[in-house]
Amino acid sequence: MSVSSYPQGFMAEEHPPSVDRVARSLADTGLPHPLLVEAARTAIAETPPGQVAERARQLAEITARSLLTGVINATGVLLHTNMGRAPWGTTTDLTRYTNLELNLEDGQRGSRQDRAPRLLAQACGAEAAMVVNNCASAVLLVLAALAENQPVAVSRGELVEIGGGFRIPEVMAQSGAQLIEVGTTNRTRLSDFSQAITKQKAVLALSVHQSNYRIEGFTEAVSVAELATLGVPVIADIGSGLLDAACPWLADGPPAWVANEPAARQTLATGADLVTFSGDKLLGGPQAGIIAGRADLVAACAAHPLARALRPGSLIFSALEDLALAYLARRGDDIPFWRMAALSTESLMARAQAINPDWVTETSAMPGGGTLPGVEIPSAGLVLPGDLSTGLRHNQPPIMGRVVNHTTVLDLRTVHPDDDQVLATALTNLVG
Repeated sequence: MSVSSYPQGFMAEEHPPSVDRVARSLADTGLPHPLLVEAARTAIAETPPGQVAERARQLAEITARSLLTGVINATGVLLHTNMGRAPWGTTTDLTRYTNLELNLEDGQRGSRQDRAPRLLAQACGAEAAMVVNNCASAVLLVLAALAENQPVAVSRGELVEIGGGFRIPEVMAQSGAQLIEVGTTNRTRLSDFSQAITKQKAVLALSVHQSNYRIEGFTEAVSVAELATLGVPVIADIGSGLLDAACPWLADGPPAWVANEPAARQTLATGADLVTFSGDKLLGGPQAGIIAGRADLVAACAAHPLARALRPGSLIFSALEDLALAYLARRGDDIPFWRMAALSTESLMARAQAINPDWVTETSAMPGGGTLPGVEIPSAGLVLPGDLSTGLRHNQPPIMGRVVNHTTVLDLRTVHPDDDQVLATALTNLVG
């Protein structure tokens, strides 16, 4: 380092410390040595020599906090996109190889689409199903496999933009299908679809659930049952992934707030040939896209070259298999999303009282994840004066709440009961 390259005000004889020595002093952080070397080099390059050690440790801690870690979600948003939406894992021992594409009966090669997809199809009353990376992938594959270079009719009121800025028209363009817009933003009739089929030769009717917004007032829409009378396959993108409107996996039946949400079983029963939906929303599993319905149409999707590019790996299939088995066994309590959704406000109040009766408050939770906009779920939790978000976020494990009118609100509906004591300790450390 030249004299001119030192920070202003420091003499050349104030030599910076050794990169290796600084890196080794950070070994207690548990990070791999190359990451510690990077922190040391950055600190030496941008910090006066006397402050290098402190700065290097700050950088190492920032790196450690940036890695994936468990987070306590006290926001009351059940499907929080920033925290991975539905919490779900896998019970399969994946330290061993798996029979992902192995048929154990005859020892021959099998298909990864044979297990979890078959169980999911049974759970929603479909002839067949397959799994891809996410719901946008599912729509893309269906259109590419069934309508490449051919017209597809979609209501103008359903040309939605989904998360990350992706829009249905753009997904359709990438699939090779030709978009035929029918009706208007607020009113679309069956005759609009019929004309698109007879005059513009549309080969599919696509129904897209307006999952993250609503149109109210002077409106009209075409139901899946009506579309099924047109003589072309009906593809219903129901988005959020409610498997069955009856919620047979819940002892008390469906919560009132899902009353108007389309479900896979009922959508297929009313005439849809295929449904597509997410795995990490109301289904309550990992990120995935499910295509379910007619066996011949699912087979056409599975045979398309894009199917290989969009397929998930063994972790996702294992997690979905566990999830599907829980649904078929009607074990709703084993599905974290539905366990949280079904909690009574009284039980949440009791938990809040046990943490600190002075902080108890009624709250409103929400589904989140672009699902059921405007829906509020009565809930309970804690409220404390001031903005405690920074301190809670730096807790181990990190805790995420809401700041409302200069108070910190922690909704217990999205907090596992086992974490109540963790929450109590963190709050006590912050406020006494």
